[in-house]
Amino acid sequence: MTKILKLSLLVFSFLSVLNAYEPKEVTKEEIKQINNLNLLQKADIKVSKAFDMGSIYILDSIIQGKPQELFLTKDKKVLIAGNVMDVNSGDAITLPVDLSNTIGKEALTYGSGKDEYILFTDPECPYCKKLESFFPKLEKHVKIRVFFFPLSFHNNARDLSIYFMSKNTNEEKIKAMLNTNADSKEFKNRKISKDELAKLEKSLEEQMIIAQKLNIRGTPTLFNKDGKKIVWVELLKKYNIDLQ
Repeated sequence: MTKILKLSLLVFSFLSVLNAYEPKEVTKEEIKQINNLNLLQKADIKVSKAFDMGSIYILDSIIQGKPQELFLTKDKKVLIAGNVMDVNSGDAITLPVDLSNTIGKEALTYGSGKDEYILFTDPECPYCKKLESFFPKLEKHVKIRVFFFPLSFHNNARDLSIYFMSKNTNEEKIKAMLNTNADSKEFKNRKISKDELAKLEKSLEEQMIIAQKLNIRGTPTLFNKDGKKIVWVELLKKYNIDLQ
């Protein structure tokens, strides 16, 4: 990383007074002006999208070939890398994402509620399992479209994802996801035909590609229908569900 980048990026948690400001995508001309900043050019930073957050810009950037969210002060003099928080809600400020490519690609759907969410989960992630333990209490409030994103260091996550997806109905998939682990007899004795396995692997790969395009690195990752990332603990608080 270049010296100018080290000098210009303040890597810390920054409390931003946003007053619940709704993000507004800036124009192509404004993005061009941002990309022309001496600061970005010397650090070889390319911005593809930018959103006006009221008191700060949030940038969808590429640094040395890797995607990165950055924040730019309104005077365009300081770049910030790290966590920017809304002091009113305590939520991390992140880029709203386009979820249009997720439509119809989910592995299963949970809940009968009106509030829609998109969840990327790993069958062997302990935090994912903790969230899923609250599903029965969330059922009447939410409709969660579930995508599997098995992480490489979870040995059975991929096979478990495929096993859940192999069930015939949405209800059977939900039951398997909530009640089956790598030690379950049903999983160990699973039988999936070669042709069916190929279809399921293709579907899982599509879900993982979607996750990668959304720059998802860990699980559980939860979005609302508008593409805003949601902390799952805050989801429980929204519906007055006790964490205990």
